[in-house]
Amino acid sequence: QVQLVESGGGLVQPGGSLRLSCAASGSIFRINAMYWYRQAPGKERELVATITGSGITNYADSVKGRFTISRDNAKNTVYLQMNSLKPEDTAVYYCKTDLITERRWRSDYWGQGTQVTVSS
Repeated sequence: QVQLVESGGGLVQPGGSLRLSCAASGSIFRINAMYWYRQAPGKERELVATITGSGITNYADSVKGRFTISRDNAKNTVYLQMNSLKPEDTAVYYCKTDLITERRWRSDYWGQGTQVTVSS
């Protein structure tokens, strides 16, 4: 069994910063790519950032230059550093991992989501 636990969301003023964390635990053999998505009220879930197993990153145009995704493989954890936050960044943020379990089953796993609200 695999679990993803997110933390770090909250209320921040425009221009502020937050750092999200997502830790994977359980019967993990290897974690491949890790992702951050977000979903704002009334909108579809969108991909925000990706980091591959070798550390290659990719970002949505809307967050380029403001958000940074990183990972700590020893801790099975992915981070999202969010700077210069805007009200339009308000959403529930979800992490996702593409991983292989100890039984060699490959699947995607999702975190429970963490609320980020950018407001003055």
